[in-house]
Amino acid sequence: MTKAWTDIASLHEGYKLGKFTPSEVTKYYLDRIKKYNPTLNAFITVTDELAMSTARKLDKQTCNLPLFGVPVGFKDLFMTKAVKTTAGSKVLENYIGQYNATVVQKYLDAGAIMLGKLNCDAWAHGSSGENSDFGPTRNPWNVEYVPGGSSSGSAVAVAADLCLVASGTDTGGSIRCPASFCGVVGLKPTYGRVSRYGIIAMASSLDSIGHITQNVADAARVLAVTAGHDPLDATSSSILVPNYLPVGQVKNLRVGIPGEYQARGEVNKAFESAKLKLQELGCELVEISLPHTKDALACYYIIQPAEVSSNLARYDGIRYGHDRSTFGAEAKRRIMLGTYTLSAGYYDAYYKTAQKVRTLVVNDFEQAFKKVDVIAAPVGPNLPFKIGEKVFDPLSLYLEDVLTVPINLAGLPAISIPCGFSKSKLPVGFQLIGSQFSEQLLFSMAQVYEQATSFHDQSPPL
Repeated sequence: MTKAWTDIASLHEGYKLGKFTPSEVTKYYLDRIKKYNPTLNAFITVTDELAMSTARKLDKQTCNLPLFGVPVGFKDLFMTKAVKTTAGSKVLENYIGQYNATVVQKYLDAGAIMLGKLNCDAWAHGSSGENSDFGPTRNPWNVEYVPGGSSSGSAVAVAADLCLVASGTDTGGSIRCPASFCGVVGLKPTYGRVSRYGIIAMASSLDSIGHITQNVADAARVLAVTAGHDPLDATSSSILVPNYLPVGQVKNLRVGIPGEYQARGEVNKAFESAKLKLQELGCELVEISLPHTKDALACYYIIQPAEVSSNLARYDGIRYGHDRSTFGAEAKRRIMLGTYTLSAGYYDAYYKTAQKVRTLVVNDFEQAFKKVDVIAAPVGPNLPFKIGEKVFDPLSLYLEDVLTVPINLAGLPAISIPCGFSKSKLPVGFQLIGSQFSEQLLFSMAQVYEQATSFHDQSPPL
């Protein structure tokens, strides 16, 4: 069939007018997965029979649910009942989930159709999409380049139109980085805004559960479904969920530009253009300083491996999965780093000190938000790089997170939106960062910027 929708709103309008059915829409996406996934490697598992069964049931129902008939893919960290959940690792290559993660259940209860499970860096360890034990995901704009990680399959699937919405997790930039590299919208909500229950943990004090969409309005609609308190997750917030649909008002907003957030070359050029556009839209740009940014990455790569070491201890090959010899190189590296920093004689010197630095990072943002309404910054310092270019240089890959990890350390919301293309036609995004639980403001501002540009309307040359 010929595609006659661009987002959730137009999809629902088509359902209500009888232009197409959930079965027809689902088949459209499954056909595209069959055609393009062998090259892109976005999906690890395709649940085609389950998807069509769900769609046929919806064919007989009225479109009156917020995600009715919306085809989605779940990052393979999300537990799914009776469907494989691998975390991108051979340790769990045959593990079948016994229940749905809270977020998965919310999607399904809202009428979504699960197309399958999406590739990711194993255990979410990575910023390039190359660390999956099931092979690297490839950028649909140029398959020789990385799509960003760890939510690589999520960004690729949405950018390549293999699904309309994809879930993701963001521990240090793992939604925003691939969204930027693939030219789509990626939301990292406030820590605790969305339940983590049933999602394989990477670093429990840093993990934020978000999603990737083709536009800002869809990001708002999905968060309205997934946000909210979960009695199964003690870290989930009980703050009421507002109506996130963008209101489109950004005039007189003060936008902070942190001097420490520096990008290079064409990324910086695209961000400078984004800043000019924000001024045209009525925003006041204010130079600010986040002085402990220089310490944030080192702080992150102590706290995160320590929590990784704790969370991966359960994968011993006794209760489920293969034994620890099946762990990949990056998982082993982070386990060893984390175990070392938590060990006797080193805990105070490393982990405890890092937590103190984390408090300083939090304080930097608190002071900044006394002066500005929102902060704008590049997502990463560089353009997407070629697959294999940095795979043997872990430190270089870690440095790709330098502009995203401070937001996770502070538990703040942020959204990545497209702002340009390089000379080689690779996408560039920038991020808007808000104070805690300011997602509604971020959506409004991001949508106004989106409507004033055309970057999100462009598609990969598949």
